[in-house]
Amino acid sequence: MPAEDSCRTHNIDCDHDQALTRRGAGGPHEEATLARATNPDPMKQIKDAKESGIRFVQLQFTDILGIVKAVTIPIHRLEDSVLHGTWFDGSSIEGFTRIAESDQYLMPDMSTFAELPWQKGSGPRGTARVICDVFTPRGEPFAGDPRQILRRQVERAEKLGYIVNMGPELEFFLFRREDGRVAPLPHDLAGYFDFSTDLAQEVRQDMVDALEAFGISVEAAHHEVAAGQHEIDFEYADALQTADNAITFKYALKAIAQLHGLYATFMPKPIFGINGSGMHTHQSLYSIAEQRNAFSDPENRYGLSDVARSYMAGILAHARGMIAVLAPTVNSYKRLVPGYEAPTYLTWGRTNRSALIRVPMISPGKSVEGTRAEVRCPDPSSNTYLAFAVMIAAGLDGVEKGLQLADPVEESLFEMDATRIAEKGIAELPGTLGEAISALQDDPIICDALGDHILGHYVAAKTAEWDEYRTQVTRWELDRYLEAF
Repeated sequence: MPAEDSCRTHNIDCDHDQALTRRGAGGPHEEATLARATNPDPMKQIKDAKESGIRFVQLQFTDILGIVKAVTIPIHRLEDSVLHGTWFDGSSIEGFTRIAESDQYLMPDMSTFAELPWQKGSGPRGTARVICDVFTPRGEPFAGDPRQILRRQVERAEKLGYIVNMGPELEFFLFRREDGRVAPLPHDLAGYFDFSTDLAQEVRQDMVDALEAFGISVEAAHHEVAAGQHEIDFEYADALQTADNAITFKYALKAIAQLHGLYATFMPKPIFGINGSGMHTHQSLYSIAEQRNAFSDPENRYGLSDVARSYMAGILAHARGMIAVLAPTVNSYKRLVPGYEAPTYLTWGRTNRSALIRVPMISPGKSVEGTRAEVRCPDPSSNTYLAFAVMIAAGLDGVEKGLQLADPVEESLFEMDATRIAEKGIAELPGTLGEAISALQDDPIICDALGDHILGHYVAAKTAEWDEYRTQVTRWELDRYLEAF
């Protein structure tokens, strides 16, 4: 059976299970938030940046689709920006404001300040970046800022007594350029963990260096299953920091690939017939009161606590409603196809990679730190802030309502026919973006998590994308039908 996702059954798991097991996706909150807790004074950061030769600063944020936007200011303007914000016109940003209400301002989060490693301060144009929050003229957090949407769910979890930890695995392809244009031409013909035929070893090492320069601790880097496909895994952290890291990850990898004359794409299914790219996301809750991983209960089967089971039940209950956010493009559903390895069935298990949620095995002695749920349906084209927000909202809904988790399915769903799947009462994800949009609008929990502003703009943008796609006449149709009728 061909695989539609790069994570196949190997003796060495293609997820970063080993790395997360060592540290634990539900590990101590002190570890997960150490980078933010030890930030120096912002004014000292600015002074040090000037002395190191940084001359410009990119004030970065994302639109509702997860595209990085930025305005560049000279370093001498950063202090004023930190104190008072930097104004910009939001009317041209996807999903932001109307022309009549276009004024907004950016507030730099100096815990994210970092020099761009490919534009070092020793050169004539040393440049740094800082991720910003978006505010309205009234000084209120902007309801259309994806980072704010995630922060709201993080704060909701904290009120319930939990820190949410996340560990995503973003797969990507490296393509060559042909006559100056990007084409789906894999950079190499290597396979999973191959070395001798892997032409991107040096490229990945440069990518790792860049990520480390941003303060992102990389766990492993390797070639993936498909030709030209790769994965670089970084350490888990609290949800907001991890989302910032994931946005930085995509931004940095594209920049490094370009320096090598290549193009890095996070498109879920760029080539027919070979593996697609996923963003499997490991997640757990850390109990603030008990100072431990709330997902772990070594006395229960699978080592899962009641909190973990209810959280997973919430994910499964709302999977259909949030898939339009987790797999947000027309192309996403070329990866999520029943009968292939990318998960489409609303089940969970440990060894079953066709299930939507997997509970990874834990190394001996690491059950408390490492217990987590791996949600396998997201893909890397999603807006990480929104993807994390809706998954947290779904999981917390399960915790608050005490939802009961159904029995696991350890049989391979790839090998079951439709009749057996129906007999077991196993539901499926929507098969198209159009169906996913409808499912989103029918799920009040996910709609509330996004908020009216994001929801309205997101549905409008995705509906337009679906309508445009379904009216296209493709090469496949011409080849199939033009001379047949």
